[in-house]
Amino acid sequence: MKLLLDTCSLLWALQAPEKLSKAARKALQNINNPVYVSALCFWEISLKASLGKLAIESASPEDFPGFVQAEGWEILPLSADVAASYGNLPRIDGHKDPFDRMLAHLALSQGYHLVSSDKLLEKYVALGLKICWKSA
Repeated sequence: MKLLLDTCSLLWALQAPEKLSKAARKALQNINNPVYVSALCFWEISLKASLGKLAIESASPEDFPGFVQAEGWEILPLSADVAASYGNLPRIDGHKDPFDRMLAHLALSQGYHLVSSDKLLEKYVALGLKICWKSA
């Protein structure tokens, strides 16, 4: 299964893997599951760190692409087609985070399993979103 990390899962996988669910850890450890990180995650990390909403110990936002590459994970640029079709993703009451919504859209449009603990994203499962979080 192709895994797409959301920003929280990325941070936890790199800095506090014990915060990941057992299912997420198991999926990430499976060498048959390619792992992808969207460039959106780096933008969110940089933005939140600059606003003081994210404290990163022993690193700067600029370090994260290198951390991802060192793990052997693939960095996905934001394609024009995915960005242009973002408006087709139905709105869910109470979920306003544009980063998570774009990651959900990316996962839906490209067939990734989204590694996310965000309960609000579970509402997209009815549209075909596959979430890798709950333990089997």
